[in-house]
Amino acid sequence: MSHPDPLYEETPPHLIKLARSLRKRQTKAELVLWWLVRSRQMGVKFRRQHPIDPYVLDFYCHELRLAVEVDGYRHAATAGRARDARRTAALAARGIQVLRFSNLEVLQETGAVAEAIWRACQKRRAALSQPPPTP
Repeated sequence: MSHPDPLYEETPPHLIKLARSLRKRQTKAELVLWWLVRSRQMGVKFRRQHPIDPYVLDFYCHELRLAVEVDGYRHAATAGRARDARRTAALAARGIQVLRFSNLEVLQETGAVAEAIWRACQKRRAALSQPPPTP
């Protein structure tokens, strides 16, 4: 019998192990962001270092299919931007919206980042609750 959620899949053990490891060694920016989104502070549940094969998402809200990624300096290089674009496109093809913030944004513009996440949650909730248009 198939699972009712189209995003559900068996998570490979190596991704579970990686996610657990990443949770234990979060960056300062990830810790700050976790304090902003944990305990349903955005009105929805976020998980940190959540595996969705073949990726581990920094923060993920399953209800809204919304990922929040915190990018370090490596993401600013050309190769990093290209890798992030491929990852975002692959997740979008699975119905997941991705928000990206740099470490500096999270640490220096924390209020603006929180506001952007809040707004994205509200927009995503509204978009997912509307029935599709009739042809």
